[in-house]
Amino acid sequence: MYLNIDSIKDQTYDAIVIGSGISGGWASKELTEKGLRVLMLEKGHQLEHVTGYEYATKDPWETKYNGRLTEAQKESHPKLARDYPYNEMTQNYWMNDSDSLYKEVKRFDWYRPNIVGGKSIMWGRQSYRLSDIDFGANEKDGIAVDWPIRYKDVAPWYSYVEKFVGISGEKLNLPQLPDSEFLPPMEMYCVEKEVRKRIEKNFPGRTMTIGRVANLSKAGQAQLGVGRAPCQYRNKCSLGCPYGAYFSTQSCTLPPAAKTGRLTLRPDSVVTEVMYDENKKKATGVRIIDAVTMQPKEYYANIIFVCGSTLGSTTVLLNSKSDRFPNGLGNDSGELGHNLMDHHFRIGASGEWEGDLDKYYIGRRANGIYVPRYRNIGTDKRDYIRGFGYQGGGSRQGWQRNIAEMSFGADYKEELTKPGPWTMGLGGFGETLPYHENRMYLDKNDKDKWGMPLAVFDAELKENEKKMRIDMMNDAKEMLESAGVKNVKAYDRGSFLGMAIHEMGTARMGRDPKTSVVNANNQLHAVKNVFVTDGSCMTSASCVNPSLTYMALTARAADFAVKEMKRKSI
Repeated sequence: MYLNIDSIKDQTYDAIVIGSGISGGWASKELTEKGLRVLMLEKGHQLEHVTGYEYATKDPWETKYNGRLTEAQKESHPKLARDYPYNEMTQNYWMNDSDSLYKEVKRFDWYRPNIVGGKSIMWGRQSYRLSDIDFGANEKDGIAVDWPIRYKDVAPWYSYVEKFVGISGEKLNLPQLPDSEFLPPMEMYCVEKEVRKRIEKNFPGRTMTIGRVANLSKAGQAQLGVGRAPCQYRNKCSLGCPYGAYFSTQSCTLPPAAKTGRLTLRPDSVVTEVMYDENKKKATGVRIIDAVTMQPKEYYANIIFVCGSTLGSTTVLLNSKSDRFPNGLGNDSGELGHNLMDHHFRIGASGEWEGDLDKYYIGRRANGIYVPRYRNIGTDKRDYIRGFGYQGGGSRQGWQRNIAEMSFGADYKEELTKPGPWTMGLGGFGETLPYHENRMYLDKNDKDKWGMPLAVFDAELKENEKKMRIDMMNDAKEMLESAGVKNVKAYDRGSFLGMAIHEMGTARMGRDPKTSVVNANNQLHAVKNVFVTDGSCMTSASCVNPSLTYMALTARAADFAVKEMKRKSI
């Protein structure tokens, strides 16, 4: 499917793309389709579409530990084992702790994929547009720096990527949550529909909708053209989708890029730095270490797209030092590594729904509900700034509800074949502000197995987020109780940066080179042929899942870059 790297004698390309995840996949697709010869470099190992998804079509009893981790794995992977993404069936998708070394001044959970496709294989697929409320938030609140772009600048690119990706969802016409180019929405369950009616009645200005998700409710021509099929309602998405029913690099952006014949994919390539020519005042290429042979190599290109995910990209840029950039490539402002953001979550409420025991649902819907932000919107004013949304949904309990019972016998077994009562839950996702002091930096003394300095994290949730979390918990409980949900229990399980895997902001976009790293076109201010289009470019976080914005910004930057190349401006 891809060109064999060993057959390439000439190591010079039109463009180099660092990373093969959501942003890197889009960069490679757009640049190859516009006529450029592209080298895609990926730190992780090859993962073939369909055949590489080892557990995607296996039944639970075909696994050794039913997806759970052994005590030995927990001990050898103390950081990966902290939370849900790492388990028996996905362990080969993530870097081992022994390879993914980093330091924590304050706790930070860094989940680093080790595969072609990156986190596009395991992502949650929730896809929402940022609004003008988000793009103008920093200016309005007088914090950090202002975004140099507004919604109108990105809206056409949102539409462009959505038509190809396939986003199922419902139009709401809300100013804080712009509508997308939607495929038909997935159906809400009976309990969710009833809770929605009661929330909208009891809390004017609030609503509940089905999640906007990059799972195909049906496949259009754009999706069928790359061999994708509709969602099979298996809800095993994190294992890789052999049907191509959700957006991933493997199923969506690599096939058209490869079809051009202009893509070279090189996995097992640890990019150590971007090379800079002080005479030409531009980047000339990248240096890598082969992850298998440990041999160094250099590749050259006219333009470079840095799409290694927020923390990976920032590590590479900080490590790309020269006389001109002693603190990292393009880091004249000193902001590279600062303003680290994520979303905070693991807070909300859940309870039981009485009745509707004669109703069930078909399959396992790979999606939930969404309650759009309503705090600090319009006339609502709180003692904190920004806001939050909720994800969650209804479901019926399974046999696990009686796992701790000491019952036995035929009647007991028969009872467990029947679904239990309905439950309904809301889990909040809140915005984190771009604090300068929340940062990552490189340890000059400690290095990993490939010779890269270790990242050090010094970032935390602060007072604004802590105040917001009070509303996130109490509002969830109040809405559910008002909707008739019984035995509602609120919870706050604690949230540390990194846990939501929505890291952003360490190479932020801005107008002034003295206070930001990239400009409105995602170019490094001081190195015009280097583009950074993953989460590191985010100037603020919003409270919605950010991946759709990365796609739109990447497609927009690729279009700009090719036009500039044709003008010989870069």
